[in-house]
Amino acid sequence: MKRILWTFVLLLAPCSLPLLLAQSSLVGRTYYNANILGEKMNEAISMAMPDAKAKKIAEEEKAKGRKLTAAEKAEIDKKMQESLQKADAVMKGMTTAITVEFKSETQAIMKMDMQISEEAMKKAGISWAKRKAMKAAMALAPSTQKANYVVKGNLVILDPNDEPDTLRLSDDGKYLYGKFDKKTNFKLTRTK
Repeated sequence: MKRILWTFVLLLAPCSLPLLLAQSSLVGRTYYNANILGEKMNEAISMAMPDAKAKKIAEEEKAKGRKLTAAEKAEIDKKMQESLQKADAVMKGMTTAITVEFKSETQAIMKMDMQISEEAMKKAGISWAKRKAMKAAMALAPSTQKANYVVKGNLVILDPNDEPDTLRLSDDGKYLYGKFDKKTNFKLTRTK
């Protein structure tokens, strides 16, 4: 009889393990990413450059009423590369860290820490007044926000009643995946 019971338990264990993991509580867990936009912004800029270059050439050709010479195209390319270097300097000096802490079965705290290096802004040619205005705007932005959440399977829905923000929990519970906007995905790693 014991053998039959143990055989039954062993056969059901693999089937029930995913269900048990899916239903585990998020309380006490913390998920973090030091810079959610780092790689994505560089990718977006690199992908936008060919279109921007083609558009600039078309505008110049329309304004001049003729095809551009190789030297004129090279000058546009040079200006585009300078702009790309400035944008790259800003992206390297800009970090957006996100932390999500699950405090109870229904409450989470989201923290966002956005930093822009003064040196990076100078390299990008941003004036003193604009740099100060950007820092002031960042200082006024809320860095910590409480949110209610519900769990539906592997989906974690933050603020389900107001403006829902849906994150997806990995099967092993080590990662939370989300979207910063329609095209920008991010991944938070469990630290606690």
